[in-house]
Amino acid sequence: MTDTDSGFRTERDSLGEMQVPAGALYGAQTQRAVENFLISGIRFPRRFIDALGTVKKAAALANLDMGLLDADLASAIVAAADEVIAGALDGQFVLDIFQTGSGTSSNMNANEVIARRAGQLRGQGAKAVHPNDHVNMGQSSNDVIPTAMHVAARVAIEHDLAPALERLRDALLAKAAEFDDVLKSGRTHLMDATPVRLGQEFGGWASQVDHGIRRVRRASEELAELALGGTAVGTGTNAVPGFPAKTIERIAELTGLEFREAENHFEAQGAKDAYVSASGALNTLAVSLLKIANDIRWLASGPTSGLAEITLPAIQPGSSIMPGKVNPVMSEALMMVCAQVMGNHVAVTVGGQHGNFELNVMMPVMAHNFLQSVAILAAGCDAFRANAVQGIGANRQRCRDLLEKNPAIATALNAYIGYDEAASVAKESAKNNESVRDVVKRRGLLSDDKLDEVLNVREMTEPGIPGGGVAGGGGG
Repeated sequence: MTDTDSGFRTERDSLGEMQVPAGALYGAQTQRAVENFLISGIRFPRRFIDALGTVKKAAALANLDMGLLDADLASAIVAAADEVIAGALDGQFVLDIFQTGSGTSSNMNANEVIARRAGQLRGQGAKAVHPNDHVNMGQSSNDVIPTAMHVAARVAIEHDLAPALERLRDALLAKAAEFDDVLKSGRTHLMDATPVRLGQEFGGWASQVDHGIRRVRRASEELAELALGGTAVGTGTNAVPGFPAKTIERIAELTGLEFREAENHFEAQGAKDAYVSASGALNTLAVSLLKIANDIRWLASGPTSGLAEITLPAIQPGSSIMPGKVNPVMSEALMMVCAQVMGNHVAVTVGGQHGNFELNVMMPVMAHNFLQSVAILAAGCDAFRANAVQGIGANRQRCRDLLEKNPAIATALNAYIGYDEAASVAKESAKNNESVRDVVKRRGLLSDDKLDEVLNVREMTEPGIPGGGVAGGGGG
C-alpha cells in the first residue's frame, strides 16, 4: 500500500492494484465492488451491519479461546468489531445490495474495515491485521452471510417487531374493553348483518395481531439455526473442529438470543427456506394489519355520508382545497407499509428459488427486503397505535341510529315466526326505512313483551337464541 497526494491510496489484492480513498478503512476488494455495482445506492440496513460485526467479534473470541489468535490480535479485532456493532463505522459499509449473490463483497467489506481499524487500534499500521487470515479465520462468505442474515432477522423480530406488535395488541384490547357496551350493526359482504358490539370488533383485531405475534416468533425460532461452520460449500473445510459451536455460543451471548448450528450445512447454505418461511409470516402479518387499518378507515368514513361509527384523531389537514377535511392518514400509511411488505415477500420468494446446488446466489436482496419489512412493520405499527388507535372514539348515537334501521335484526325472529316470515319483515323494514320492531308490531306477529325479549339486541351479540326460542332457519 502506498499513500498519494491525490486523496487516494494504492491497495493491492489478488487481481492487482486499486485506488482507494485515502481515508477509507476498506481496501481493494471493497473498492472493486463499489465500482462494479453502481446500481441503486441502496445499502444494507443497520441491523445487518450490526450482525456482521457480531459474527466477526464472536469468531475472534472463539479463535482466541482455541489458541488460534493471540490475545493482542484478538483484542484489537474485537474492539474494531464493537465499533461496527455500535454503528460508529456505518459510513465504511459502502456497497450496493445489488452485488455478488453470495454477499462476498459485503463480507470482505467487513473484513477489510475491521482489519484496518484493528491495526489502527494496535498502532502497528494497516497491514498488522489481515482481513482474510485473521478477521475471516475459519469462515467463508458463503456461511458468514447466511449467518448474518439469520442473526439480523431474529434480532430485528425479537427486539423491534414483536414489542411493537404487543403494544398495538394491547392498545386494541384497551379499546375493546372501552367499547364493550356499544351496540352496532355487524356487516358481512359490506352489507348490514346481525348486531355486534364495537368492543367485539376491536377484540377481533387484537386477536389478529396476537396471532401475528405468535407467527413471527415461530419464524424467529426457525431462524435460530445458523449456517456458520459450513465454510465454502457446506463441508466445513478450513474450519477447525469446534469453531462453529464456540462462535455460535458467543453470538448467543452477544445478542441475548438462542442460536444453534445448522443440522445440515448443505441445506443451510444451498437453500434459504427458513428465510422464505419467515418472510411468509411477515406477509401474513401485513395482510392482517391491512385488514385492520382498512376496517378502521371504513368505520370512520364520513363524517356525514359514510359510516361514521368511530372518530379518529384529527392529526393534520386532509385537503389543500377543502377546508376542514380530515383524512384517515394513519390507516393509509399502514396500508402502504403492508403493500410494500407484500412486494418484499415476492422478492424474497424469488430469491429463495435461486439456491443453486451448494449456495443461494440472491442473499443480499433477500436480506434487504426482509429487514426492510421488519423495520417498516414495527415503525408502522407504533405510528398507527400512537396516532390513531389510542385516540379513537365511539360515535354511540350514530351506532344506535344505524342499528335501529338494520333489517338484519329480523334474524332473531327466525325461531318464532320462521325464516320466510322474518325475511318478509326484513324486506318491508328496508323498503319503508323503518325498524323491524315497528313492522312486527304493525303486523301483530308477536306480543309486545315477547318482542322485547326477542329483539334484545345485546343478547343477539352472544351465542344462543334471543328470547330463549328454538333454533330456526338461517343463512349468511
